[in-house]
Amino acid sequence: MIDQKGRKPEYAPYYADGKTPEEAFGRLCRIVTILRGLCPWDRVQTHESLRKCMIEEAYEAVDAVDRQDYENLREELGDVLLQAVFNAELASEEGRFDITAVVNDECDKMIRRHPHIFALEEAKSVDKALEKWENVKGKEHGTQTASQRLRGVPKALPALTRSEKIQKRAAEVGFDWPDISGALQKVSEELEEFKVAYQESDRIGMEEELGDLVFSAVNVARFAKLDPEEALKAATDKFTDRFCRLEDSARAEGRELAGMTLEEMDALWDKIKG
Repeated sequence: MIDQKGRKPEYAPYYADGKTPEEAFGRLCRIVTILRGLCPWDRVQTHESLRKCMIEEAYEAVDAVDRQDYENLREELGDVLLQAVFNAELASEEGRFDITAVVNDECDKMIRRHPHIFALEEAKSVDKALEKWENVKGKEHGTQTASQRLRGVPKALPALTRSEKIQKRAAEVGFDWPDISGALQKVSEELEEFKVAYQESDRIGMEEELGDLVFSAVNVARFAKLDPEEALKAATDKFTDRFCRLEDSARAEGRELAGMTLEEMDALWDKIKG
């Protein structure tokens, strides 16, 4: 039989909202198990096929934070949670681990890494708390060589973020410029090397030198204590805003960008920028 809302009565326990975090989380876990058993799409998914979904959902949640859209953030956090539960369900079917182990492991990690809360140690500042976190984290990973620490930075991170982390870990063993001047000089050198590759129409060389140039720019950001990912994001947002205003200005004058010369667009751009 089907109820008035078109729902199957055998799934009635899953239609009602959970009243506590435990009930709500358990409801989601059971629904995912049902979907894995019955939904044609869900049944064929793998960790690899869900990889892109995991990345996209995380970025959509971050975008909601940036826009301060908390209604959307609520939705996107649910999507991120679904990815965690779904991947744990796959692992459980493979006999590797289940969602209970995932949650318990994370709880244990938080307790270990906060000895100033759950043990007798103290941390009277944010810096001290972070220092204790890193100390415990280092002990958990055991003795690692500098190379192992560099290779341990996930390749799936955004390129700017990954390069910054790589540079920080190299700097921890003293492989670093004494100050920002060396990093700035390196940017100039890499720019000149890119120009040479470009003049020679060496596409492989251009790609390599462009990578070196961006990597050097990230190094400058690190010395200046700036987040290169955020800096590029802000620059892209600024360009987008100015470009939209450029088009609005052109249309206000009865013109379309496609019919304007570069010089005409530059003149409007400079006016907007000013």
